[in-house]
Amino acid sequence: GSEVYDYLKRVADKTISVSFKPQYVDSIPKTYKGKVRDLLAKVSPDHSGIVKEFNLGKILDREIDSISGGELQQAAIAAAMLKDADIYFFDEPSSYLDITQRLKIARKIRTLAEEKGKYVMVIEHDLAIMDFLADNAHLIYGSEGAYGIFAHPQPVRSAINTYLSGYLRDENVRFRDHSIEFDVRAPKHLDKVAKLINFESLRKRFESFDFESSAGVVHKGEVIGIVGPNATGKTTFVKMLAGVIQPDEGKIEKNIKVSYKPQYIKSESDSNVELMLRTALKGRFDSTFFQAEVAHPLQLKHLINKQVNELSGGELQRVAVALCLGQDADVYLLDEPSAYLDSNQRMECAKTIRRVMEKQQTSGMIVDHDVYFMDMVSDSIMVFGGEPGVRGESEGPYDMRKGMNVFLRRMDITFRRDEETRRPRINKAGSRLDREQRGWGEYYYQE
Repeated sequence: GSEVYDYLKRVADKTISVSFKPQYVDSIPKTYKGKVRDLLAKVSPDHSGIVKEFNLGKILDREIDSISGGELQQAAIAAAMLKDADIYFFDEPSSYLDITQRLKIARKIRTLAEEKGKYVMVIEHDLAIMDFLADNAHLIYGSEGAYGIFAHPQPVRSAINTYLSGYLRDENVRFRDHSIEFDVRAPKHLDKVAKLINFESLRKRFESFDFESSAGVVHKGEVIGIVGPNATGKTTFVKMLAGVIQPDEGKIEKNIKVSYKPQYIKSESDSNVELMLRTALKGRFDSTFFQAEVAHPLQLKHLINKQVNELSGGELQRVAVALCLGQDADVYLLDEPSAYLDSNQRMECAKTIRRVMEKQQTSGMIVDHDVYFMDMVSDSIMVFGGEPGVRGESEGPYDMRKGMNVFLRRMDITFRRDEETRRPRINKAGSRLDREQRGWGEYYYQE
């Protein structure tokens, strides 16, 4: 159309200014050395307003390479927004952020278009946030490493529903052989399923952070979702279960095997993917189970001959998940397995984790912030809270209905269900549905 022509002419004439927030924020410390304050000042001397809005005051005088992934993401978004530009690109702005931070960032990004009249383009794989953030969306389909096709833009609700269906009706193109569906009813509780492990109340003290968890039970074949704000001890809890750090108080059963995928993964190996997996998994790599239930759905065939240190973030994530699930273990602990995966890969990853737990009668504990992902992967929920960066606490595991209600009540968010696909959609604060669901005490499931 004429608007695209005008835009591309300005690009060709070099009369349009661009602000870009990169996808892999954890690579920023490799190219920029200095404090957060210096990074923001380099873009704009007047950054006090955005520092307050994004709650960056505590990290202003810290070195870029010493802050967490979530803090780095917020600093990168703040820097991109501070730049006076005609068009703003945000590549996966939700990575490493908890759900409240994602909504805050989404609202702020929208102001660039609504209040300042700027062009804004966002690449995002958290569909709940995309639904909340965007007006229109392009669906992209194709073959990994071969080609990609942009479909015509649609209103964001229609685009997401089309994506979940796997079929572009207007263009008569089926890009997935199945639709993605969501449960409206909460799954059944697991009281009658055999228990795998019990853990006591745990406590861990650091110099400036104190974490305490309630006692709990993990059942065979159960996947426990771990949700809550950043910096409240989720990774600390998982590391205690994995034996990476020891609790100061409380005991964890030691007669279990644990496989652990950390939050931040590094590509330091100079071998290719196949050699690395064969070395780590030994005979399990060639097993029918691993190839059919892990390697195939995670599409490792596209990566098998690549060098590990040349993988993209999403490719490295899939390999790390496969490496974790391929181990012989009783409990699989995965910290943010959806990070850098596209929407379809997230759904396939969630289903893969569930199948492995169910078929092996092992258990999983999953830390993640993508509500769609947690909806698909979890049987029960542990809820974390406290004062971020100071004190953390956990409760549960609860059944999914109670767990989501506890979690979303604390987050002050309700979800409705899409009439066509039954997928969760964030309610506008104060809307009729928001008020009704709060009155019912049902923040997520409605049947």
